[in-house]
Amino acid sequence: MKHIFTILITALISLSAIGNAQAQCRKYTKNTCIPQLEPYIFNGQINSALLNEGDIAELVLTFYADQEYRVMICSEDQLGDIGFKLKDTKDKTLFDNREHNLAKSWDFESNTTQQIIVEIEVPEMENTQEKLANGCVSILVGFKESE
Repeated sequence: MKHIFTILITALISLSAIGNAQAQCRKYTKNTCIPQLEPYIFNGQINSALLNEGDIAELVLTFYADQEYRVMICSEDQLGDIGFKLKDTKDKTLFDNREHNLAKSWDFESNTTQQIIVEIEVPEMENTQEKLANGCVSILVGFKESE
């Protein structure tokens, strides 16, 4: 019984730490990242996660016809330069920031309503002796008001 109690306490502490990390990530996104979308208007969706070096993550987003957008990747400094691609549902690359000096955002106009896959890759650090670096990575979308 004592063993089960220890496992439950460990699980609760782990869940609490994850919840705290997510709350810190949301705060980082709101305070640091969202203001960088200007002059685009934030779409209201916070897509953020605590990632480790070497992680790859994907998110599918919907973009509507005849709308101007900015897709921005915002990450904490300890993660280095984040690579990101935007791909259509047929896996065709629409934008790769590695071909644009690791730009942190891409502005475009969507000609049709479409789903786009945003793929982000956190680089691995060269010094493998230390513990893995981790930090908040956010994928944000802004749009311009129609005139």
